Amino acid sequence: MAMSLTVYQFAHSPYCIPITRALAALEVPFAVKNVSNADRREVIELTGGAYYQVPVLVHDDRVIHETSPDSTDVAHYVNATFAAGRLFPEKHEGLQRLVVAHIENEVEGVTFRLVDPFYLDGLDDVVERTMIIRHKERKFGRGCVQAWTTQREALRDEARTLIEPYELALQHRPFLFGETPLYADFALFGVLGNLTYRDYNPLPSGFTALADWFARMKSFRFA
Repeated sequence: MAMSLTVYQFAHSPYCIPITRALAALEVPFAVKNVSNADRREVIELTGGAYYQVPVLVHDDRVIHETSPDSTDVAHYVNATFAAGRLFPEKHEGLQRLVVAHIENEVEGVTFRLVDPFYLDGLDDVVERTMIIRHKERKFGRGCVQAWTTQREALRDEARTLIEPYELALQHRPFLFGETPLYADFALFGVLGNLTYRDYNPLPSGFTALADWFARMKSFRFA
C-alpha cells in the first residue's frame, strides 16, 4: 500500500517552509493542507487537543507535532524517517542546536514583524485577520502590528545585523556546514522564505553569498 503523508501548514510559516522544502529535497511525495487561523479545529482534533499550531504531519496513521515551544520533533521525525540522519548528523549536533535556536528565535523574532503587516493587509477574511491580530496583541501588546509598520526601517537594520553572520559563513562554503544542507539550512530558508513571501520584503541588499545560497536551496535535491 502506498504511503500517505500530509503536511498541515500555513503556506508562509517560517516553521512549515523548512519541512516542506526538506521533504521536496528528499523527493518524498506529500500533500499539503492549508490551515485557517480562524478555524484550527482539524489540527486540534488530529492531535487530540494536544496542539493547535503548525506544522503537523500525518504519516499514514501517525500524527507528529511539536511537544514544546522549542522542540524540533517534526524535523527530527523527517530526519529519522526519510533522511537517514542527513539533516542532523551527530558530528554537528551541538553546534547545529545553537545555530537553529538562533535562527528560529533571534532572527525569526525580528523578521516576522516585517512580514505580518503586509500579510494581514492581504487577508480578505475579517475573522481570520481579527483572530491573528488579537493573537499578536495578546503576546506583544495592543497596537503592535501598527508599531511594526512604523518601525520598519529599524527592524530591517536589526534583521540585517542578525543575518550577516550567515552571509559571512556562506562566502566560504555552499551551505552553512559544508557541501550539503543540514536542518539549519532549511530553518534559515524558512525564515527567509517567510521574509520574502509574496515579495513582501527583499533579502538584505549586498548579501550576494546569501542570495546565491537561497537560490540553491529552492531547487536542491539530495543525491
